[in-house]
Amino acid sequence: MAASYKTLMKRGCDEFIVNKSRFIGYGAPAETEEEALAFLAEIRKKHADATHNCYAYIIGRNMGVMRYSDDGEPGGTAGMPIIEVMKNRGVVNACVVVTRYFGGVLLGAGGLVRAYTQGAVTAIDACGIGVMHPTARYMMDVSYPMLSRVEYFLKSAPVIVEDKDFSDVITLTLLVKCADEDKLLVDLTQLSEGRLEPMRFDETYMAWPEA
Repeated sequence: MAASYKTLMKRGCDEFIVNKSRFIGYGAPAETEEEALAFLAEIRKKHADATHNCYAYIIGRNMGVMRYSDDGEPGGTAGMPIIEVMKNRGVVNACVVVTRYFGGVLLGAGGLVRAYTQGAVTAIDACGIGVMHPTARYMMDVSYPMLSRVEYFLKSAPVIVEDKDFSDVITLTLLVKCADEDKLLVDLTQLSEGRLEPMRFDETYMAWPEA
């Protein structure tokens, strides 16, 4: 079974102003260096008029590929702070871009480091950090009389209800971490006195919100 690791849950962005300079932090999950570069190109195109589009990305569960750029800012004041935030948060397979529109006031080296650090934190917080886990997908038919009891149980179970289809019975599609599936099956059997028969039909690798 593959090991878990942290990455970004989704794309996200947020912005702030420092001494009239506008900083916009962007983040996105990226499984490959090509995906990271494509995301960077997208942001560069969107903000072609920006003063700087500084970035960092880390690819590989063991941080095998790490790249960053100051994009014209003084050396060590932009790309390095971004990648340090990513490393400190333990995020891999991800790309962070911090765009700057210069506001006319020089920030100095220390000010730039603080601003780009804040930009990276802002981007990561907007995306949310998830932990990648091997995940099983189940389909389960539930009778209408049993639905409320099952839904009440699932609210506190380590499971995501991905889909719900109503016909003669209610067919639920559930996602559960592989590490939790044995206990879930036992609990569902006890809950329904053996009437529920979850069917495992897929396994994937997905991000779950960081605890």
